[in-house]
Amino acid sequence: MTNVGGAPRVVVLADDFIWSTRLVAHLRHVGATPVPVSSVAALEREAAGAVGAVVDLTALRYDGVAAIGVARRAGLRVVAVGQHDDVELRKRALAAGAERVYAYRKLFDDGPATLAGWLDLAVAPR
Repeated sequence: MTNVGGAPRVVVLADDFIWSTRLVAHLRHVGATPVPVSSVAALEREAAGAVGAVVDLTALRYDGVAAIGVARRAGLRVVAVGQHDDVELRKRALAAGAERVYAYRKLFDDGPATLAGWLDLAVAPR
């Protein structure tokens, strides 16, 4: 299912409950239908019909960079969130196909506006 009531579907991959909840709330706030998952297998299952994915890079139960590759191969646009000072991980995430890698602080301070801007691009005709 692509849309619920016309809302774009976005998979949120995060194994941290607080960040998952925050990202889901931000996406709901901007009119998306978030689908929270905590594993790469669940991301693969939920990718059908989604327009994009938000991937938390600082996970214990999955490899965030590998997850970005899975999402991109499924045709999803991807943004990631991670530590601002982990430059190497941010570079790897971009190389794997993330359009942007936002610092946790950026999405904490300005999450709805930041994700709304990305979502406008994700649902635009390609």
